[in-house]
Amino acid sequence: MKIILATDHAGYHLKEAVKAHLEKEGYEVQDFGAFTYDGDDDYPDFILPAARAVAGSRENRGFIFGGSGQGEAMAANRVKGVRAAVFYDGPEEIVKLSRMHNNANILSFGARFVSPEKAIKMIDMWMKLPFEGDRHERRINKLDL
Repeated sequence: MKIILATDHAGYHLKEAVKAHLEKEGYEVQDFGAFTYDGDDDYPDFILPAARAVAGSRENRGFIFGGSGQGEAMAANRVKGVRAAVFYDGPEEIVKLSRMHNNANILSFGARFVSPEKAIKMIDMWMKLPFEGDRHERRINKLDL
């Protein structure tokens, strides 16, 4: 399994903190950028290649970052096989359900609303959660027709 990361300028610092944590934990990380802070960059340039990398393997998981995480998730969800959920410091149950019921393979963070500590806590939890399958699988199979 590879962990795929991508961000624009708004999530750059959060991505870097998450990347350091994931590497320390021994995950194989593939970073699609941004590699420097550039306030004029555009999130689709980083998010779409990352989403394709996640969709290319059933095992890969991704974390993407932006100001709200919304546009990034919208971009990622345009790639067939991607199921990106958004987290911007709401209830932890949202993160749990995104894996257990929706088999999310990307978690998009609103970096303006989530601290590095909270993001890392959500990532660690999300990575351990299984997909429940059963009735949820039937629904998910209807997404990529």
